[in-house]
Amino acid sequence: MKTPEWLKPGIYGALIGAVFVGVVGFTWGGWVTGGTANDRAMAMSRDDVVASMVPVCLDMARSDPARAATLATIRTASTYQRRDALMAAGWATMPGTDAPDRDIAQACLAALDVDRSPERAESAVDEG
Repeated sequence: MKTPEWLKPGIYGALIGAVFVGVVGFTWGGWVTGGTANDRAMAMSRDDVVASMVPVCLDMARSDPARAATLATIRTASTYQRRDALMAAGWATMPGTDAPDRDIAQACLAALDVDRSPERAESAVDEG
């Protein structure tokens, strides 16, 4: 079958336009493939689970009888070893699991703010 000569520019324009829309949509339009959407959803859900477990870690740290010694150990550890020290203390081991979680330990470490000055005794009164 022969296509009319006047139809060729329209077909070429439609093909070039489709390619252009696809390129613009995926680069600037925010379009993603199903695999990328799934990866992002999994990362977001993991972040939410970690965020929901930080209060459990903080409660475990608060109720630990050796809290002061453990915090001192964490403070004296180098920056990249603090997470391992927190995991060794058992604060990043969630109830029902056997092993500590590195992501929870990192988030708990950030929430503990171990670089601030040591806690004052509860009986201390600020007279200023």
